[in-house]
Amino acid sequence: MHSVPQASILQALQWRYATKAFDPSRSIPSETWDALEASLVLTPSSFGLQPWKFIVVTDPDLKARLLPHCWNQRQVVDCSHLVVFCAKQDMDAAYIDQYIAHTASLRGTTPDALQGFRDLMAGCLLNVGSLATDLPEWATRQAYIALGQFMLAAALLNVDACPMEGFLPDPLNQELGLLNSGFRAVVLCPVGFRSPDDAYALAPKVRWPSSHVVEYRAK
Repeated sequence: MHSVPQASILQALQWRYATKAFDPSRSIPSETWDALEASLVLTPSSFGLQPWKFIVVTDPDLKARLLPHCWNQRQVVDCSHLVVFCAKQDMDAAYIDQYIAHTASLRGTTPDALQGFRDLMAGCLLNVGSLATDLPEWATRQAYIALGQFMLAAALLNVDACPMEGFLPDPLNQELGLLNSGFRAVVLCPVGFRSPDDAYALAPKVRWPSSHVVEYRAK
């Protein structure tokens, strides 16, 4: 099994920051982007259901149309790739059955053998009083798992990123054709390469010390 040295992970986390200015002349190489895309696809999720969609915007004209819906934050247009994390807004038996069939196919078994797992998911996600009553919020939390994994992968690959919640959902969803898709944008993450003029790149990282935020319950 391949392992990443501890020092490399910590160095990447120290190096990364919420990039305020991207260099618009630089694009992420295709092989690097392939790895970043894989990090999205490989994200873990509750039940493995992956209640999300990732829209990747590289078209300059579309970025420009999205800019006013993103509080005119220049990262949206100057980044190499703008990733829009979208959460699934509903769940039905057909989606669960499709996932079960896909799982059975990949693992060399049958849907019947997974019936217990299927019933567990249905009970948690489809019944009144279950997660079904707040499924968009559940799916949003799942999307944030993908965001965290994506940002760590970017840092390990020396790609800059900036998570963004500052956008107007309705016009952005409309511009992206999401209004009748069953998905809604919940967070954005422009990625690319920092501008040499971004002073924030050298600013000290502001974090509470470990003793302030980490508590142990040990015997």
